[in-house]
Amino acid sequence: MTARLLIRNAECVVTMDGTRREIAGGDILIDGGVISAVGSGLVAEGAEIVDAKGCVVTPGLVNTHHHLFQTLTRAVPAAQDAALFGWLRTLYPIWGRMGPKDIRISTQLGLAELALSGCTCSSDHLYLFPNGARLDDSIEAATEVGIRFHATRGAMSIGESKGGLPPDALVEEEAAILKDSARLVDAYHDPNPGAMVQVGLAPCSPFSVSRELMRDAAILAREKGVRLHTHLAENDEDIAYSLENFGMLPGDYAESLGWTGDDVWHAHCVKLSPGEIDLFARTGTGVAHCPCSNARLASGIAPVRAMRDAGVPVGLGVDGSASNDSSHLGLEARQAMLVARLKDGPSAMTAREVLEIATLGGARVLGRSDLGSIEPGKRADVVLWDISELPGAGSWDPVATLIFCAPVRPRAVYVEGRAVVDDFQLQTIDPIALNTEARAAVIRLAG
Repeated sequence: MTARLLIRNAECVVTMDGTRREIAGGDILIDGGVISAVGSGLVAEGAEIVDAKGCVVTPGLVNTHHHLFQTLTRAVPAAQDAALFGWLRTLYPIWGRMGPKDIRISTQLGLAELALSGCTCSSDHLYLFPNGARLDDSIEAATEVGIRFHATRGAMSIGESKGGLPPDALVEEEAAILKDSARLVDAYHDPNPGAMVQVGLAPCSPFSVSRELMRDAAILAREKGVRLHTHLAENDEDIAYSLENFGMLPGDYAESLGWTGDDVWHAHCVKLSPGEIDLFARTGTGVAHCPCSNARLASGIAPVRAMRDAGVPVGLGVDGSASNDSSHLGLEARQAMLVARLKDGPSAMTAREVLEIATLGGARVLGRSDLGSIEPGKRADVVLWDISELPGAGSWDPVATLIFCAPVRPRAVYVEGRAVVDDFQLQTIDPIALNTEARAAVIRLAG
């Protein structure tokens, strides 16, 4: 990490500060991984100078939902045209053949792709641990890529023999889940500003764990001071399962077990009712909006306009690369704008609002008050988007270019003031070697 860095002469700096300032010809001064000044004409003796001419500079994008282990099972033929439950049943046996090395490769592959799409902070939801795999494998792999990592200890405990969806071979004993969850928080969670690794607790879904595990995970998370995450109200099958098995809607079920509050975020929430939206708004419960995955699995269009209007914290998530088949957060932002307009009209979501959701919104959902905007005191997670390339040619609005004309490539991506991407290339790991490993892993898993 460079001790002092001056990013200078940007086409526009999109601050996402309290007034949402956009500074033409803007500069950013970074000291020791923290933003120390933002403005125009800044001078900093001894600083390394980065010329941002031709670039729009934004806060780093924040990914609030992913299953990185799925990056090795993209576009599996038998799962290409299935809805959620059938998709899962097709892929469970393949995932059951994975091991620690596959978890490492898939984690790095997904995070590398995210970094190249302007993401500086990503959560991950790992909920199965076949053949000795552990969450430790993904945490260790993520540190090499260099973006911030929110690892959540997922779990499945109700297999097919007990009425759940996953095969019995992939579920765990609930006492062991809770014990390992406590171990991981103690070993890896950093609660401090600027943390590169944080840990959350994330039983997979209401149809793969018991009421008791959901309740006990919430108790443990609050004892440890960490966040809670799961899937909720993803599609019509999900709603039907909740009504049949719990006698209530998913949001009400979550509330009954302690799964609402400003330390909780739920993925998808495509089918939230108006009452559940109000519940989430009152309690500060967050939502990871995953529009590409929701479309890929034909789950529906989440009521994001209604959520935002009610005050629900909303961030973006690319979801697993087997249900999105890409880990490109810039394209996710564009999709979020388009589906909001498809659902609620052409003015339902602006380019600037969706950029806010992808940055400041995601930081809020993950509980990161130190991220999400470019202003003094915030961590130096910034992206230089090169709009001088062909995707930006002909655009009248440099900021809206990032969404309407996506994908726009980031020339540079800084995390804590360190260049993870520079001159459009990853700086932390070898993408060619990683691609070779990933191709070999796919052949092994397919065999």
